[in-house]
Amino acid sequence: MSTPQVVTIGLGYIGLPTSALIAQNKIPVLGVDINEQVVETINSGKIHIIEPELDKAVAETVASGYLRASTEAVPANTYLIVVPTPFKGNHEPDISYVQAATEAIIPILKEHDLYIIESTSPIGTTEKMRNLIFNERPELEGKIYLAYCPERVLPGNVMYELVHNDRVIGGVDDTSTNKAIAFYRQFVKGELHPTNARTAEMCKLTENASRDVQIAFANELSLICDKAGINVWELIKLANKHPRVNILQPGCGVGGHCIAVDPYFIVADYPLESRIIGKAREINNHKAFWCVEKVKEARKIFQLNHKLEPKIALMGLAFKPNIDDLRESPAKYIIQRILQDTNDEGYLIVEPNIHDHPIFKLTDYQTAVHEADIIAFLVAHDQFKTIEIPEGKVILDFCGVRNEK
Repeated sequence: MSTPQVVTIGLGYIGLPTSALIAQNKIPVLGVDINEQVVETINSGKIHIIEPELDKAVAETVASGYLRASTEAVPANTYLIVVPTPFKGNHEPDISYVQAATEAIIPILKEHDLYIIESTSPIGTTEKMRNLIFNERPELEGKIYLAYCPERVLPGNVMYELVHNDRVIGGVDDTSTNKAIAFYRQFVKGELHPTNARTAEMCKLTENASRDVQIAFANELSLICDKAGINVWELIKLANKHPRVNILQPGCGVGGHCIAVDPYFIVADYPLESRIIGKAREINNHKAFWCVEKVKEARKIFQLNHKLEPKIALMGLAFKPNIDDLRESPAKYIIQRILQDTNDEGYLIVEPNIHDHPIFKLTDYQTAVHEADIIAFLVAHDQFKTIEIPEGKVILDFCGVRNEK
């Protein structure tokens, strides 16, 4: 591999696809990750996550020499920060990974370099990192370019959307914005929208908070309909016949690294102003707890009616259909809560997109459906939509998987 033009810090669900895409455009990329096993896997031309088309992209770019992985950054022209930004304590955003990644490259930054944060971040993070850099390297002030450009891709379609989705790009000044736009124009076909760093940061948070609020409305409807004896799936289908109504589908909660996390970044900084956003988070978190109680209730009713312990299939662990990502998964939370109160002998845990789990013993979904007395659908995986369910099973459909038939 020649000297890298781009260094990406973080080789997870966004960092690795982004690195592979840039490398596909014959731009030498060094991907950096603290996990040595991840680095070794990538350098062998393989991947450590499931994402369509990613395996091919990594294999080709590693073989051609345009992509390499390492545990340490080296000098380049452009640095992308693509690390996690979880929350801590009372749902307060944690930018320590962004800061650590930034500190790692400060010694090797040079004049005319471009620094971009892609990690979802609280408002003002880019400016904080700018101040951090210039405090340690004051001679670089006014001589490097800093910007924020959030990813906005759908797991399962990342390689396509990285190319074709519009991007919002905000620099700490106009020159930085223009430099970042020129960089992304090399491999993004979607429209590139210029703004400032703070607006770009807020845009990402707004997109996911908006979806969280809409899902909360659907989940709240499902709670009301359960009490009212109404099929919520039919109700939403009919309501959506209105030309200006588009209600989303309810589920067992909200998960993932974006929608379940990002709204807290707004609430933490603006608690008095973000009442709808904060309440939506409460509703979506409560929905998972409600599902736990529904499973327990079904178990008790079965015990009373049949005078024996039921076998219960818990269908799905991922945070959304057809992926292997368990981050902030409400389904995983539900299963953990259920197993806290009982042994797991009567439960069959299913996740068709992963082979094993360090805590849960997984069961094949067809075996689980055949053996279980109660089947609780937590995630609408495609496999669950077509499986034949024998007569006499108790079905708890929290995600509408059986209502799509």
